[in-house]
Amino acid sequence: MRQKTYRAACTAGRALVDAPVIVRMRGISKAFGGVPALKDVELTLRSGEIHALLGENGAGKSTLLKILRGVVVPDAGTIEMEDRAGVSMIFQETSLIPTLSAAQNIFLTREPCGRFGLIDDRASIAEARSLMTAFGLHIDPATQTSKLSAGQLQLVEIVKAISQHSRVLVLDEPTSALAAGEVEHLFALLRRLKAEGTAIVYVSHRMDEIVRIADRASILRDGRLIITSPIGDLTLEQIIEHVIGRESGLPDAPPRHEAQGPPVLELRAVSGARRIRNVDLVVNLGEVVGVAGLLGSGRSALARLLFGMEPLDSGEVLLNGRPVHIANPRDAIAAGMALVPEDRLRHGLIAIHSVADNLWLPLLDRFSCCGWISLPRARRMAEDQVARMRIKTESIDAPVHSLSGGNQQKVALARWLATDPSLLILDEPTAGIDIGSKREIVAQVRSFARKGKAVLLISSELPELLAASDRIVVMANGRIAASVSPQDSSERQLQISIQNANAYAHN
Repeated sequence: MRQKTYRAACTAGRALVDAPVIVRMRGISKAFGGVPALKDVELTLRSGEIHALLGENGAGKSTLLKILRGVVVPDAGTIEMEDRAGVSMIFQETSLIPTLSAAQNIFLTREPCGRFGLIDDRASIAEARSLMTAFGLHIDPATQTSKLSAGQLQLVEIVKAISQHSRVLVLDEPTSALAAGEVEHLFALLRRLKAEGTAIVYVSHRMDEIVRIADRASILRDGRLIITSPIGDLTLEQIIEHVIGRESGLPDAPPRHEAQGPPVLELRAVSGARRIRNVDLVVNLGEVVGVAGLLGSGRSALARLLFGMEPLDSGEVLLNGRPVHIANPRDAIAAGMALVPEDRLRHGLIAIHSVADNLWLPLLDRFSCCGWISLPRARRMAEDQVARMRIKTESIDAPVHSLSGGNQQKVALARWLATDPSLLILDEPTAGIDIGSKREIVAQVRSFARKGKAVLLISSELPELLAASDRIVVMANGRIAASVSPQDSSERQLQISIQNANAYAHN
């Protein structure tokens, strides 16, 4: 199946050679504070192509796209663009205003007006509905966006771009929060836009998606263009090697770990107000237990319940053999738990604060005396964590939002590892980050568990679960539906287990 996909992509990529060029970037260079971000980079976008832009976090992808959008001015190079080519960018975190309707967001600052200059919401809704119908989307444009799913929000963002008659559409990690069905809707819409001549730049760390959807790929590493090629001319192994500069991926599944200690976490018939139903689970000392399942299966709801963010309806939670009542995150931290949440920027970090501030925030009591913080001690701890986690930053005083996604995630993980918890709960710890960073985080997780701790690893990325976990449980409809051995399973077998569990749970 994979070979057929590669051959089809190869044919499509070569067929685009004669398509009109919409954008041509030549010799693009940019430095920040004397540190080169881009060095003599070229990028050509053709009408009716989906062009993958690949590279590790910090490789220069964001800088190149900001230059394309006109947000950043290059130090050198030229950009040639078709006269009517507008550029729309859709970022990983949507820019929609949750209190406005889908139609109001689509036409924000461009609202249709009536006779007396007043905004005509009915006209906005009618025009938005016409656009959605034309692309086969079933979203009520009058719906408030706060009530839409992650996949629907992405589709509304794309309709907003379409309404601006953009010939170039840039998508940054568009599927990081989407369920499988929502991904298919997105891909169908992108293929429609491609057929109408739109040039699409697709940024993703999910290589299976790149192979399925892209015609060509350009790979950046350390600010330089490594290769531009039809996607069908590259194997998955070659793509990974070009991205990280070495033959590497995630490590193999850990060897079977029999010498585990006593239970750290025990759940006995636990049910929650939202989705969790009669869950029994044990995580032992020295063990990484992976949690798999489709979006909406209850994986994140389980993490929130354990950390006191959602109420426990019934059942019993034990930590280190003792029953605990966790009413809020403060109770969870005091009991020896730590949670790295799914949305690192909204719930895991304070983006406008420095790397140092974020690292020592959970440890203020350790560095405080009589209400005063010992800054030298706190800064030493921050510098040690930056070195240990190999966080790429200009300094520990740089704001977190200035870091790449992978390095932001390392900060989110480092701040809780520094608290030395008994139980570490990780919810999608590698979403939207590059292969090299994923490998480092998987290694950190395995090392942490082997030092006499316990880890509950929630992830939709199956290679990550297989690489990090000693045991994997599959959730469906709020329940644990199956248990899988990583040593005896492939990615395909785990995917089948998830699909079977989901089908069984909803029958």
